[in-house]
Amino acid sequence: MDNSKIWVSELNARPEVRDAFPKRTIRFYDTTLRDGEQTVGVVLSPQQKLDIARKLDDLGVNRIEAGFPRVSPEDAEAIQLMQAAKIKAELWGFSRAVKADVEELVRLGLRASVIESPTSEIKLKAYGIARDELLRRVVEAVSAAKQNGITVAFFAVDGTRTELDFLKKVYLAALEAGAAEIVVVDTIGACGPEAAEFLVSQVRGWVGPSVPVHWHGHNDFGMATACAVAAVRGGASWIQGTINGMGERAGNADICEIALALKCLYDVPVALNLDKARDASRAVSAAAGYTLDAWKPLVGENLFMRESGAVASQFHIPEAIEPYSSELVNAKRSIVLGKKSGLDSIDLKCKELGLVITPEQRAPILAEVKKRAIARRGLVSDQEFREIVGSLGTRL
Repeated sequence: MDNSKIWVSELNARPEVRDAFPKRTIRFYDTTLRDGEQTVGVVLSPQQKLDIARKLDDLGVNRIEAGFPRVSPEDAEAIQLMQAAKIKAELWGFSRAVKADVEELVRLGLRASVIESPTSEIKLKAYGIARDELLRRVVEAVSAAKQNGITVAFFAVDGTRTELDFLKKVYLAALEAGAAEIVVVDTIGACGPEAAEFLVSQVRGWVGPSVPVHWHGHNDFGMATACAVAAVRGGASWIQGTINGMGERAGNADICEIALALKCLYDVPVALNLDKARDASRAVSAAAGYTLDAWKPLVGENLFMRESGAVASQFHIPEAIEPYSSELVNAKRSIVLGKKSGLDSIDLKCKELGLVITPEQRAPILAEVKKRAIARRGLVSDQEFREIVGSLGTRL
């Protein structure tokens, strides 16, 4: 990525900030097709999942969690479609610490999977599982997967609310049984960034430097991106999340937002093609049937659209009004006309549309634009602007 297109504060480059981050490349594990589909009311067909997987491939996602096949025949079908399509990203399954779940992974020929189990007291109580029984299930399931050649990342559900000594015991038991990687899981978004960094750092120390550590967070307090960034500081090398941050409740961490923050604010290398992020975002939101906020970071339609006259006067100097170039995310900059427009807005729109007006026409045209925008409580379209210019140009 071209750093000359990034215009963030130099305060981010202070040594105590910069040196807290690793120089290794951070990679992304996408769970849009599993955790993302848990968004209320969202149902993705196997073909839609294949189409999204192709977009994730374009985006440069290294791993795609393709589904939870034991509980969903449609997920099993989607996985088979992805396998036949030869998706470049690694295809991962999702399994509980249940032998039958692992057997379904084997049947489908999946070579890698998350295996999950609750670890916090409140979750164990809710499921009616004792600690010893939990440990037995984890060891049995991970061992079965390992024996069948499946790479396992052990996923401790509600890990951030688990008593630390017990969490350590479960993680080490999973590793001894054959797990290759560990996932630190903030199931209900219960951590702030400081807690996320602390816990990942603790886990990093327990499992040693050779075991990859993931962070999986949710956005219940609007801090999923901040927590993921903190987890990277703590030693996570993989970030799990979804496109657009979709998911249960307030959603998952948004992998594209996290990649943007890591790269632009902290100069951390990321394995994601940010110029493909908006394309993936549109594809996922269309398939899932929801509309994104226009002001959503990175992918919102308003990010490089300017209505305010005061801002339009600086439009020719992008770094004066934007923290990074639209080119980094393959977006188009534009001027739109409405209540808040100014004379500079009129000039820029005329230039864009190839319209010529006299200096005397600017103010009356602006007044008419504002009048119409206020009346409809919205923007004035390019076609309507052409009509305003034509009408007032004839009269003046």
